[in-house]
Amino acid sequence: MARPGAACPQPARRVMVAARALLFWALVYSYCGVCACIAGLRLLWSIGRRPGETFRWLVRENPPACLNDPSLGTHCYVRIKDSGLRFHYVAAGERGKPLMLLLHGFPEFWYSWRHQLREFKSEYRVVALDLRGYGETDAPPHKENYKLDCLIADIKDILESLGYNKCVLIGHDWGGMIAWLVAICYPEMVTKLIVVNFPHPSVFTEYILRHPSQLIKSGYYFFFQMPWFPEFMFTLNDFKVLKSLFTSQATGIGRKGCRLTAEDIEAYLYVFSQPGALTGPINHYRTIFSCLPLQHHEVIMPTLLLWGERDAFMEVEMAEITRIYVKNHFRLTILSEASHWLQQDQPDIVNKLIWTFLKEETKRKRE
Repeated sequence: MARPGAACPQPARRVMVAARALLFWALVYSYCGVCACIAGLRLLWSIGRRPGETFRWLVRENPPACLNDPSLGTHCYVRIKDSGLRFHYVAAGERGKPLMLLLHGFPEFWYSWRHQLREFKSEYRVVALDLRGYGETDAPPHKENYKLDCLIADIKDILESLGYNKCVLIGHDWGGMIAWLVAICYPEMVTKLIVVNFPHPSVFTEYILRHPSQLIKSGYYFFFQMPWFPEFMFTLNDFKVLKSLFTSQATGIGRKGCRLTAEDIEAYLYVFSQPGALTGPINHYRTIFSCLPLQHHEVIMPTLLLWGERDAFMEVEMAEITRIYVKNHFRLTILSEASHWLQQDQPDIVNKLIWTFLKEETKRKRE
């Protein structure tokens, strides 16, 4: 008989690990089923109210003029040798200037950084990327191609393909998750890290398991585990869900924010209405649970975390907890009237905060 306090025998430890894994996946798929049921009820309600409009959706054939606005930069493409994928990005600012690399969230694309492309091109080579599976970037068909290690490697390879060995890295939402992980895995490539409305990945995975309120807000992570049905739900009523994410009172940009124009909304509809355009973005989430839980990792470069307090998807308490994982200068700014779409919601304030952080770090190095 094992003594009290003695280590568990190896077979017992294996059983405990297996039991925890079983419990974890039971939770994932149970919640996935709940989310599917809720989505199914919404579908039936929509059919009952507007049967003619429910399944109507339009493929936009021509991009709105704002996507080709020359003030935003030049549309470029780069093919990565290892994966063979072609990535699309928009670049502003002179070649040879320090690189600022921008990673968007879901459901967004390079255009979500339009205000930053204009702002920072005076001192940086600003590159707003379409992530793997998004927009004009190639979208591999299998969900295994969207594992986190593939997404992290994409950023490393793109940096090298652009002729740089380091950058200021900025990420929002899912792009923030990728930015944190790139900073952890390739710290020599990130001079400064700026993340918008996404906590350190370890904070997120720990917090969501302990706070049911955040679990509910992250319900789409579970809903997206199903094949084809999430994509189908997005197309209903001519992409009503996509529009409401940016414009509704619950999840959209608030009254005091810089609301998206009709042309901005049309830009999003143009990109995501293309055949198959939603599968790649949603595949990013379909592999996430096979990568969890992440090990605790520290970030060693100066870090700025910006947070819209009215975020409908992320609880603000995670922002402050993130501090313990940054072993360098860490600045957190919470904007009380801002939404999840912070860099589009409050672009002038966000740009000013980024400038302050960048200049502050340059001054600190000189001293």
